[in-house]
Amino acid sequence: MTSNRSGSLFSGVDRWTVLLYVLIVCAGWISIAAATYDETVPHLFSFAHFYMKQVVWIAVAAVVALFVLLLDDRYYHMWAYPAYITGLMLLLLTLAIGKEINGAKAWISFGSFNVQPVEFAKIATALAMARLMSEYTFSIARIGDLMKVGMLLAVPLLIIILQNDTGSGLVLGSFLFVLYREGLNKWLCVPILLIASLFIASFLLSPLALLLLLIVLCTFSEVMVSGQVRSRIICVAAILLVALLITTFSGLFLAEPINFYHSLLGVSLLTTIGLAIYSYRFNLAHSFITLVLFVGSVIFLLSVDQVFNTLEPHQQKRILSFMGIVNDPSGADYNVNQAKIAIGSGGLFGKGFLEGTQIKYGFVPERHTDFIFCTVGEEWGFVGTLTILTLFAFLILRLMRMGERQEEPFGRIYCYCVASIMLFHVLVNVGMTIGLMPVMGIPLPFMSYGGSSLIAFTILLFIAIRLDASTRHFSLNKI
Repeated sequence: MTSNRSGSLFSGVDRWTVLLYVLIVCAGWISIAAATYDETVPHLFSFAHFYMKQVVWIAVAAVVALFVLLLDDRYYHMWAYPAYITGLMLLLLTLAIGKEINGAKAWISFGSFNVQPVEFAKIATALAMARLMSEYTFSIARIGDLMKVGMLLAVPLLIIILQNDTGSGLVLGSFLFVLYREGLNKWLCVPILLIASLFIASFLLSPLALLLLLIVLCTFSEVMVSGQVRSRIICVAAILLVALLITTFSGLFLAEPINFYHSLLGVSLLTTIGLAIYSYRFNLAHSFITLVLFVGSVIFLLSVDQVFNTLEPHQQKRILSFMGIVNDPSGADYNVNQAKIAIGSGGLFGKGFLEGTQIKYGFVPERHTDFIFCTVGEEWGFVGTLTILTLFAFLILRLMRMGERQEEPFGRIYCYCVASIMLFHVLVNVGMTIGLMPVMGIPLPFMSYGGSSLIAFTILLFIAIRLDASTRHFSLNKI
């Protein structure tokens, strides 16, 4: 690892990225002040105001950012795995003794303070993933190495799901973008992304239609990767023919014939298992991954009812409401409907600071945390929301640029992990406020109220800035 032990503290620091960070944090503080200002509190600077509490967290985040910049960049590579283990232990501790808030057992209380360890576990997972994928022996084309990455992501994801904090767990799925950047075949990303939508499709389509769709999807992906159209089509045709023959002959000779869905399901799974063994033996990574995804998706579809029933009632209503299956204006739809009204009423330039009626009178729940974007929309209007989204877009692009100029894989992979996490949070948080995403309860980076989120995102970002500063300082010294 290169080091930036000589020179000033800010030598090589990307000042544009720091400026974007400061602007977004300031915008968040103003939004929190607008969303939570209480006229009944006599003193403007009283800590009874949420915006004054946020000032404390901003000050702590600034100190943490300076500490991150002071550390030698080699420590982040050296302590990546210990940080990952510590993150897992914190998640397990939270699962055991954590405090339940809004249905998720994802908080640890320290007096009047609540800490959400999952926010810090994302940092540890990003570091561990960068460490694993930057090893000299790692190859994304090898099945075994991809399985290591899968296990590294699956363990914290499972614990987070057990905490009933599914929204935070899904953030780890954004690392697919990192795998794509590091050379994962683009056509393998297609089934991964589309298979994720099967949960929604399972409410709308019959089991047979879902199975046929899954077969077509995985076959298409395999054809695009291998280029072997004829052999793949013959294989699928043979599976369909055998399933049809089983259904036909069972109808002739059995008292209770096997329907076509069960015949196709059985033949597909048996064929897939055999092909997966063949692909693993001959190191056909793309075929093996597609087949494993197919089997996993079939198992998921078979258990989707059980999975859905394990969700909390409010989570079930949110999913059904998002898909339009149920309409509950005073219940599951209330938050989103009020958020849309608030954002829409802002018009082009907004109503002005402290003039948002939907926000001021409490029609929008969680207006200073998960729905902070509504405050921006109502008080700053379309121009304000566009400005905030532009700042986030520039920040994510800066992270990607920082990743591309890294001289070592560790820094590049980590920067892309940070960019992926940021992108996921922004898309989901903004999407759920305007009804394009189901409500998941994840914060808007640097803007939502709360110490855990702000400090964790600050650490996440400034580690990337620190790694980039070392690269830039080293390059300048060579010149």
